[in-house]
Amino acid sequence: MLPDEVAVDDVAVPAAAAEAAPAAPADPAAIARLYGEPLLRMPTDLYIPPDALEIFLDAFEGPLDLLLYLIRKQNFNILDIPMAQVTLQYLKYVDQIRLHNLELAAEYLLMAAMLIEIKSRMLLPQRKTDDEEAGDPRAELVRRLLEYEQIKVAAYDLNAIPQVDRDFVRPALFVEQSNIPSWPDVDVGDLQRAWLDVLGRARLTQHHRISRQELSVREHMTAILRQLQSSRFVEFADLFDGVGSVPIVVVHFVAMLELAKETLIEITQAEPFAPIYVRLAYSPA
Repeated sequence: MLPDEVAVDDVAVPAAAAEAAPAAPADPAAIARLYGEPLLRMPTDLYIPPDALEIFLDAFEGPLDLLLYLIRKQNFNILDIPMAQVTLQYLKYVDQIRLHNLELAAEYLLMAAMLIEIKSRMLLPQRKTDDEEAGDPRAELVRRLLEYEQIKVAAYDLNAIPQVDRDFVRPALFVEQSNIPSWPDVDVGDLQRAWLDVLGRARLTQHHRISRQELSVREHMTAILRQLQSSRFVEFADLFDGVGSVPIVVVHFVAMLELAKETLIEITQAEPFAPIYVRLAYSPA
């Protein structure tokens, strides 16, 4: 037999002719094909999990949702519900799941009982009293359905609003912070105690001599600025060394406050109850 020939029913035919031959028809008795093999009969060990119908139930959010679906699907007037047809369809649906998952179908069975009650009341002859007329048994159900439909539409509209982390993400922008050191604020009490300490030392060296002296705050401001230019930090008490009498110390202190007011100097303190330092104000280039 040649290489280009194949055997069919013990007869050598060309390979091209074998490829052109039509495929064998599928077995008409097969009900399905599993991995290419025909399945001739339904397997006896086929397992259907008890919660198989739970997925179908989860499409509805409760009995009212199912009932509203049945009414809208068939274009029934919600104000004039045909209870016989709706109840029959509802019961057919509940019967499909009652034997498999009774716990899941409990609230649906409660609505089914309510539908049967309304249907029964509509079949009975209506009795009218002298004071009031008998109402429509469907009125309460219609009210609940209309309210549920309004809430469902509102929830759908709210869900359509773009939400953070679902429809969009807030952009994160990094802002580099300044490297300028931040010194703690000087407490007024600490400044007062430091001033009283300086004032007490000045009184120890004061002379009991009455004299009139004209003192210039501007001159003392210039002297303080000149003193701070030669060193980075100067302790508060060191600014008053060698100043002189109490009046001069007072003027020197007032000059320092004026410089702080005009933001020419900064009064800093590393931590509470720490020494107070004075330095020239920082001016960015």
